[in-house]
Amino acid sequence: MNDQHDHGALGDAEYAEFMELAAEEGFDIEEVEGAIEEAGHGPLPVLAVVGRPNVGKSTLVNRIIGRREAVVEDKPGVTRDRVTYEAEWAGRRFKVVDTGGWEQDVLGIDASVAAQAEYAIEAADAVVFVVDSKVGATDTDEAVVRLLRKAGKPVVLCANKVDGQSGEADAASLWSLGLGMPHPVSSLHGRGTGDMLDAVLEALPEAPAQTFGGAAPGGPRRIALIGRPNVGKSSLLNKVAKEDRVVVNELAGTTRDPVDELIELGGITWKFVDTAGIRKKVHLQQGADYYASLRTAAAVEKAEVAVILIDTTETISVQDQRIITMAVDAGRAIVIAYNKWDELDEERRYYLEREIETEMQQVAWAPRVNVSALTGRHMEKLVPAIETALAGWETRVPTGRLNAFLGEVVAAHPHPIRGGKQPRILFGTQAGSKPPRFVLFASGFLEHGYRRFIERRLREEFGFEGTPIHISVRVREKRGAQYKKKK
Repeated sequence: MNDQHDHGALGDAEYAEFMELAAEEGFDIEEVEGAIEEAGHGPLPVLAVVGRPNVGKSTLVNRIIGRREAVVEDKPGVTRDRVTYEAEWAGRRFKVVDTGGWEQDVLGIDASVAAQAEYAIEAADAVVFVVDSKVGATDTDEAVVRLLRKAGKPVVLCANKVDGQSGEADAASLWSLGLGMPHPVSSLHGRGTGDMLDAVLEALPEAPAQTFGGAAPGGPRRIALIGRPNVGKSSLLNKVAKEDRVVVNELAGTTRDPVDELIELGGITWKFVDTAGIRKKVHLQQGADYYASLRTAAAVEKAEVAVILIDTTETISVQDQRIITMAVDAGRAIVIAYNKWDELDEERRYYLEREIETEMQQVAWAPRVNVSALTGRHMEKLVPAIETALAGWETRVPTGRLNAFLGEVVAAHPHPIRGGKQPRILFGTQAGSKPPRFVLFASGFLEHGYRRFIERRLREEFGFEGTPIHISVRVREKRGAQYKKKK
């Protein structure tokens, strides 16, 4: 029998009973075990790709994720709202944070590279440091090396733009950076990326190094205040802290060190992961949204709960939606705080409620608080909403109860017949929590709409308020032979 760790969230007795059921339904036991283990792993480890502009970071990110998603045009004004991607190598999945390199202002370049690297390294479990082997180590590269040493994260050194044997000597010269072996790579052509990714897997932990809930059991829970610029994050942090801990002036600098604030609220000490302080300097205007996205991604990766602030005086925007999607995709508990509520007149309130109905459907399950960071209105409702979201995030449904529920749902609402066949959910289990992750085993492919229906019914039955739910489906493949149980 496998040990407890290999069972995901299942105990020994529950695991044995579940495997008996899987064998009876004709599933390959190794496949079932793999599905539970994969779903039970929880948050993926995070890899940051850092380096100065024009060294080929985005091209390398595209190579790692296996598709062309990251923008590869390094020029001012190239704004990417998404900075985190999912990748897989040798059967292991992880997240990749791309730090771009859009800023080419000579005066601001060192500061901009440092800011990007700091935010990305902060969220990462390991780092790929990309250097242009043809140019060699520059002063900016040396500055990034100092940041990496200070952070103490595992580093894989990528000597990029090595297109053939002649470039190997250039790559070897980068030993001088003191970061260990330079991996000669051509991110454009794919040369050497496999060996580099093997080194990345050695550097990455199987699971994230950070422990949710603080460094020790009972430590303060981590909350990220996120939202688009000028939505009131700094004001809210200052209001809950009951003192001015964060500069609110929108002209404040962009490279201020991030600070995590320990704040007592509702008789409980919380750790607020600071996402405020990203403000537009004149020479950084085009990239301000990109910096905000990068820093938001870093804060969300470190947090357990994302409190998403929405400015109620403005129309809910595409940027608001992207920030929400970032938090949902990261699998964090979520609270929606509608800020500046005290500034609304009746007409705006009416239209806002319509916007919430149409634009916020993807997080209709999240607790909502209507607050004013300026006046402190309804701040006392923030802690109960956060606690509700955390409770949903940690909810665990026993396998027996889940399968009784699934049986009732399938009997009352069977999957539509498609092509003369009617796929059925045979059984399922919750493989993990934080957020809740379910694996359903079915006789055929389940359509997206039916999966959404199952998620909705799960929420109605078991709560899960304030948390995303991940549902994966494994289909029983037709095979002639009866499966053997794994000894």
